[in-house]
Amino acid sequence: MFHAVIDAPFGKVGIRLEDGMVREIVYLPVSVDNIAPASPLALHAVEQIERYFERASTTFDLPLAHVGTAFQRRVWAAICDIPPGTVLTYGQLAKKVDSVPRAVGQACGSNYFPIVIPCHRVVGSNWIGGFAHEDGEGYLREVKRWLLTHEGVPYAGGGHMKQMGLAL
Repeated sequence: MFHAVIDAPFGKVGIRLEDGMVREIVYLPVSVDNIAPASPLALHAVEQIERYFERASTTFDLPLAHVGTAFQRRVWAAICDIPPGTVLTYGQLAKKVDSVPRAVGQACGSNYFPIVIPCHRVVGSNWIGGFAHEDGEGYLREVKRWLLTHEGVPYAGGGHMKQMGLAL
């Protein structure tokens, strides 16, 4: 059950709450019905996510549920340090958290709070990378492309992504 479902430029975003905290944010297809925010916290989350859709530099101050393993939380904290319009490869992020790229990719895919914890800013060394455990071309990969474009990361036709050797 979602406590809010809102329109997004790429489909919908669902918000789940638990015990006065945001428990999960989910990318949903456009076919899902909207749900008006069911509480002040749901409204606060909706307002911040909508603000992000207007301005990629938006910061978030939502109370997030304590979920994930200690390693995942360490990776997610490092992801939060990546500014909008910037990407790191899984390998670069792995060095920052003293790990390996595959483990970092798994932690990214397990992120309960996309947009708020911007795992879309982590890419493969020569491709856009997976997204939310979706490795093939599909809806979630298109969401990742939209988020990167929204933040000004040029991936089609060059820009700094191509200079990094990333063919997205």
